[in-house]
Amino acid sequence: YVYAGCGGLHQLSKGSILTGCTKLRRNPVPLIPVDLTGSKILITGPTGQVALPVVEHLAKIADVYALARFSNTGDRERIEALGASTIQADLADAATLQAVPGDFDYVLNFAVVKSGDFEYDLAANAEGVGNLMTRCSGVKAFLHFSSTAVYEYAGQEPRKENSPLGDNHRVMFPTYSISKIASETVCRFAAHQQDIPTTIARLSVPYGDNGGWMYFHMLMMQKDIPIDLHPEKPNYYNPLHSHDYIEKIPYLLAAATTEVTTVNFGGSQKVSIEEWCAYIGELTGFEAKFQDNPKAFGSLCIDTQKMHELIGPTTVDWKE
Repeated sequence: YVYAGCGGLHQLSKGSILTGCTKLRRNPVPLIPVDLTGSKILITGPTGQVALPVVEHLAKIADVYALARFSNTGDRERIEALGASTIQADLADAATLQAVPGDFDYVLNFAVVKSGDFEYDLAANAEGVGNLMTRCSGVKAFLHFSSTAVYEYAGQEPRKENSPLGDNHRVMFPTYSISKIASETVCRFAAHQQDIPTTIARLSVPYGDNGGWMYFHMLMMQKDIPIDLHPEKPNYYNPLHSHDYIEKIPYLLAAATTEVTTVNFGGSQKVSIEEWCAYIGELTGFEAKFQDNPKAFGSLCIDTQKMHELIGPTTVDWKE
């Protein structure tokens, strides 16, 4: 069974009950993904490690626009070489967004600023998403990428979407967690005020051929640099390969509602830093040297139940 929800077509299992845009399911099944072929899509933060593979993939099938400050002209040329149109703008400055067309079908907001300056980072990240949603209020769906860094530290306990929030990443990135929490709040406000179907996806540990946390750990192992570990071990996360997050984006867009869908977004496998460093050692011959540090990022694995119900499990094994 299929019905049209706020963010697209959805599968309906037998015995389900519909109330407006809400689906009550006895046997949850993943949503039917949005077909992005030929769509007009705005991607912010396109030069970052996470977004760049998305730009490359979607530019082959859709009309993609990439928005950034583009202070480096080489970055702009690189994005345009992938087949995307570029827009130079600063989300913290609403006036610069006048250059943004008003007829996008979808927005993927990967933009993030981690300057360490609270005033600017809150303006760019939190006010920025509000500026962007105001400018693109007519979209079919808005997908905001947040982070599991919004969760309070709780040891090895998997974080659910309603788990307590906290300043998780303060030691390394002073403004990051607070900016992400503030961004989610503004995103929900804008979605509610302007009836924009929205999904907030809290990324765990994205990685791929162009880098990620494991890659940096490999470099540290190569140079005999000690890797800080939180003493409450093992330190679990949910690595998410670029192939998987690209494949799941159409599902996340389908999940968008004006009530705002918030969902964890990581790999289905729970893996520890200790495990992936050991595997890197097997592949390279490098040895990981760990040192306990109570200020290091601690375990931050996620509860995947809601994610699996909405978009299904991921498929790329963490060792790939």
